[in-house]
Amino acid sequence: MIKVKNLYHSYKKDDIYQVKDVNFEVEEGEIFGFLGPSGAGKTTVQNILTGLLEIHKGQAEVAGYDMKNISKDMFNKIGMSFEQSNVYSKLTALENLKFYAKLFDVETRDPKDLLKLVGLEDKANMRAGEFSKGMKHRLTFVRSMINNPIMWFLDEPTTGLDPSIAADIKNIIREKNKQGVTIFLTSHNMFIADELCHRVAFIVDGEIKLIDSPRNLKLQYGDKMIEVDYIKDGENINDSFSTILNEDKKKLKEIIDNYEIQTMHSKEASLEEIFIKVTGRGLV
Repeated sequence: MIKVKNLYHSYKKDDIYQVKDVNFEVEEGEIFGFLGPSGAGKTTVQNILTGLLEIHKGQAEVAGYDMKNISKDMFNKIGMSFEQSNVYSKLTALENLKFYAKLFDVETRDPKDLLKLVGLEDKANMRAGEFSKGMKHRLTFVRSMINNPIMWFLDEPTTGLDPSIAADIKNIIREKNKQGVTIFLTSHNMFIADELCHRVAFIVDGEIKLIDSPRNLKLQYGDKMIEVDYIKDGENINDSFSTILNEDKKKLKEIIDNYEIQTMHSKEASLEEIFIKVTGRGLV
């Protein structure tokens, strides 16, 4: 669904590149996470793939379309939810969606159904300029679905949302993916990537450092640990043990044999910890 080869981009059109020799492919039906801190090059690559920026060097193909020769047809097949909401403030939520729907040459979804999907049905006739930041973000999110895209670009889809709404958004993403929609998700939030993505790419300073599934990354880079909560001499104790070191395995067996176990579970490294280990950089 997406093919990128030797991609470069410079905002000043000189030899200082914000994106350098980026290569990756996204399979049809995949949720692909593009992860990195602010300024890493995530948005630059995304903007090239959605036709907002030109290619300076390299190749990119989206849904079968060459991004060096963009066809108007392509925009009927892709959807884009921006991190920074860009709705029309003087139009109501319903008017925003109806106006946007007219830009497409394909059948579009009922705007009222989309507003209901993210809990904005009772705000349909309120001007978007009166919306909170989170409400604008929800409106931007459902607007990207109006043309039933087969390729869906999501930029920080849960940013600024309360946990309940964020959970709804993630469920919508999962459901669209089950229906066959391919999703390119850019974020610095490793938790949403871990929950949703089949594969992730780590990008830092315009270069991709690694591409793999969250599970494989945890197996490769995460420490294999067991965390145990147990009672010893009337006191509650919490401790962690390696499943590889023999000394730790003996200690763990001793605890299991001699003390009352309250809880015990495997402890794996988070994607954020792995990102820092692999790239040497944090996510801010």
